[in-house]
Amino acid sequence: MKVLVDQEACIGCGACAGTCPEVFQLGDNGKSEVYVSEIKPEWEEKVKSAVYGCPMEAISIE
Repeated sequence: MKVLVDQEACIGCGACAGTCPEVFQLGDNGKSEVYVSEIKPEWEEKVKSAVYGCPMEAISIE
């Protein structure tokens, strides 16, 4: 699983970081970023919740 955040679409609300802090954080620019290179299997459901909970649909899974 690979997770991407569209920096153009992200508004930095922090919902993803609140849902799955193991994977997402707000960067210096105030927008979300994925800060791990590998998504552990036990995080996958939380990542999916973050994707579906993003109000701007800025997060995608490959």
